[in-house]
This record gives sequence, C-alpha cells and structure tokens, in this order.
Amino acid sequence: MKLTYYGHACFAVQIGQHHILFDPFITPNELAKHIDIHQIPADYILISHGHADHVADVAAIAKRTGATLVSNFEIIEWFQAQGFQKVHPMNHGGSWQFDFGKVKYVNAIHSSKLPDGANGGNPGGFICQTSEGNFYYSGDTALTLDMQLIPRFARIDFAIFPIGDNFTMGYEDALVAAELVQTERVVGVHYDTFGYIKIDKDAARKAFQEAGRQLLLPAIGETIEL
Repeated sequence: MKLTYYGHACFAVQIGQHHILFDPFITPNELAKHIDIHQIPADYILISHGHADHVADVAAIAKRTGATLVSNFEIIEWFQAQGFQKVHPMNHGGSWQFDFGKVKYVNAIHSSKLPDGANGGNPGGFICQTSEGNFYYSGDTALTLDMQLIPRFARIDFAIFPIGDNFTMGYEDALVAAELVQTERVVGVHYDTFGYIKIDKDAARKAFQEAGRQLLLPAIGETIEL
C-alpha cells in the first residue's frame, strides 16, 4: 500500500482505490505550507482525538471530498452538530468492517479536548486490517502495556507512532512500542512541528537500526510504498 505523509501527525494510506486520511492538520503547519489541501483525496478521515493539531483541516477536506468521518462518539457528535452527517462513531474495543478493511478502535494514553473547549472523549488509536496488509496507528499516546494486546488482534506489517517526546512518546519509547506490537517497521510522526518536539532524526534512525528495526521518516508530501 502507499502512505503519503502530510506533516505533523497527518498521513494518508491508499488501499486499492480507497484513500484513508488520518488526523489532518496541514494549513496551520508552517512546515507543510507547500501542501494544497484542495488536492488531497479522501474517502474516509480517521480522527484519533480532538486536539486542534489533529482536526484543523477535517471540515474543509470533508466538505470537498464527502469523506466519511470515523472517530470516537464525542468527536463524531461534535462534527454532526456542525452539519456533517456522513459519519461513523466508534469507541474503545469496538471494530467495524468498512469497504477498505476492518478497523478496531484501541486505547491511547493522552488527553482530548476539541478546539472550542468541547469534550473530545477519550483518545484512541486504530488497527486497520486490509487486503494489502495490516497497520496500527497509535494516535498521540504514551508508551503503554496495552500495546501488548495489538498482536492478539492482528499481525502488524507496520506501525505509525509519535516520536517527538514531551507530549507523546519519544523515539526511545516508540522503539519499545514496536517490540510490544511485534513489528519491524515504524513510520514516525508528531515531531519537529513545534519547538517542544524537535528531535535528532539521525539519532532516532540509529537507535532503531541498532535494535534491528526500521524507522521511516518520509518528507512532508512524500509517498512511500509499504
């Protein structure tokens, strides 16, 4: 499958003809100013939690594309109040078979409040099982032993983890997370956007390499095959 990185914690996965976009935060991100959100395809938008740096461009992209919004109950309710009706609410432990594959909504340790102060519910992550492979997006999270459950649900071909530290796992904890979910490949997100989360990318790659695992850090706008 193809993964395109749009900066911060936003990325898209193409599975066959389906385009699944995650946590769109692009227009407020100075590092992604060359990305035109009007050119981004989306059949589904999966939202891990309610912070502005994960929902900023949801409305604009969903209005243009007609994408189905997938998130926890509270976030979906918030978007419904804004007039979005093409939605699918989920909650922790639940799964659903979409046309691109099966999605399970799993635990994340973080906080969640929507931009206007509304309740964002509990943050989460997604396990996606598809005909082209399986992946786990943890969302913003601390390292948690709940990750040991992920291989019980699916064999993971790659994971997408935050590595910026301060607000989430750093790359050292992400390496432990990779061991817990039993994957050799990790795509790093949620780093370098703000001063608090700038990292030494060479050190991060080296740590993974020395552990026999691969850390992928695509450039903003770059598409990679996984």
